[in-house]
Amino acid sequence: MKLPYTAPLFAWAYLEDNPSLHTLRQLLEAIPDDGLLAALRSHRGRGRNEYPVETLWGTLLLTVALRHTSIDACLSELQRNSGLRLLIGIRTAAGVPKPWNLSRFMKLLGEEPFRGLKEAAFDAMVRRLGEAVPSLGAATAGDSTGLSARKGRPGTEGGLPPPTGGRKEYTDAGGKVVRVVEWFGYKLHLVVDARHEVALAYRVTDTKAGDGETLPGLLDAALGRLPEGRMKTLAYDLAADSQPFHAALHARGVRPVVQMRDLWTGSPDRPLPGHGHLPVRITYDQLGTVHCWDDSGPAPVRRRMAYTGHEPARGTLKYRCPAMTGEWRCGCERKCNHGKTYGLTVRVRRELDLRRFPPIPRATKAFERLYRGRTSVERVNGRLKMFWGADDGNLSGAARFHAYVDAVMLVHLAFATVLAGGGRPAGSLGAMGLGKVQEALRRR
Repeated sequence: MKLPYTAPLFAWAYLEDNPSLHTLRQLLEAIPDDGLLAALRSHRGRGRNEYPVETLWGTLLLTVALRHTSIDACLSELQRNSGLRLLIGIRTAAGVPKPWNLSRFMKLLGEEPFRGLKEAAFDAMVRRLGEAVPSLGAATAGDSTGLSARKGRPGTEGGLPPPTGGRKEYTDAGGKVVRVVEWFGYKLHLVVDARHEVALAYRVTDTKAGDGETLPGLLDAALGRLPEGRMKTLAYDLAADSQPFHAALHARGVRPVVQMRDLWTGSPDRPLPGHGHLPVRITYDQLGTVHCWDDSGPAPVRRRMAYTGHEPARGTLKYRCPAMTGEWRCGCERKCNHGKTYGLTVRVRRELDLRRFPPIPRATKAFERLYRGRTSVERVNGRLKMFWGADDGNLSGAARFHAYVDAVMLVHLAFATVLAGGGRPAGSLGAMGLGKVQEALRRR
């Protein structure tokens, strides 16, 4: 894989449709699967070893990495490609597994303790990237998407939820349903890095599981894999607009970037509690935007106050008279700012309503910029589903489906490691060497 020196650290646009053997070797080496393979060998014991577990596991990973539409397609390529066979320890075409061998193997992978060992490998890969890339996980985004699956025979789920029917409605600004998506299968919940488009945590649930009830556990998993204090913001759509979700983020020190649903009735403005003593009327709207009212003219005029920052020690948001910031002239300026060189200051206690008064107010440019980063999770969803077949719907049975999705997530992180560790010289001409990120990844 050739990466230009000017390409971003995680240059997803440069992924090859048909990766070279060198890239595939790097990918397989990037997955810390020693514990998983040891457990699989121990489970097999002294039984038949015609197809070693390393071969079966490597075949599953190659099916994902090479974007094959089915296991059979990958097995056919292994039959005719000797270089590919040697990557996973197959010496001759006769040593290529049969489709039913992979089917039984995937069912085993979808059971405990092997599911936990795959999660441990995912955890180790995120930690490795988080330590090597200082910006990974600072700005994050979350979302859920539907994955198609087929129902297996009754009693074969192994404690996992069976696939069910899902439905998602998309509405316009007026609340009218403009699009309906239906599927049969599962939901994939993701938390990703909004800048680098790398998954930090995931969970597969049935289609009835809501985003709000899944997010706290998903967020704890992502926080546990990153250095302490790394995660600053989390962007999410309206599905996460609830008081429990904002309280969960507040308790974990993460700033929410979440739009609000239109739930207010009656007056669009309400008096801000605790500020009735001021010489001007202070109100807020349903988005938490703070306004002051200029009543010097024949009709009151509502003006948005200037946001000047979040005060974590006080737990307040600080606003300033907009006339003092030069935004416009106000007839109440002299009355409000008498004897104050800085001007009238209003502090809003966030505990009044954590949902309505987030640390980054919705009316600021910073909120708009961070909320645009939410599209990163949609691009990650697209790669998982279209590149690596998480949404193909070819697998029957909950255990096989979960095993395949776990393999897709490991391949995603392995490609991220390969991209970040690619050769990008740093330094002046004539004295160039590997960058700090590449050196850190190659040392591990």
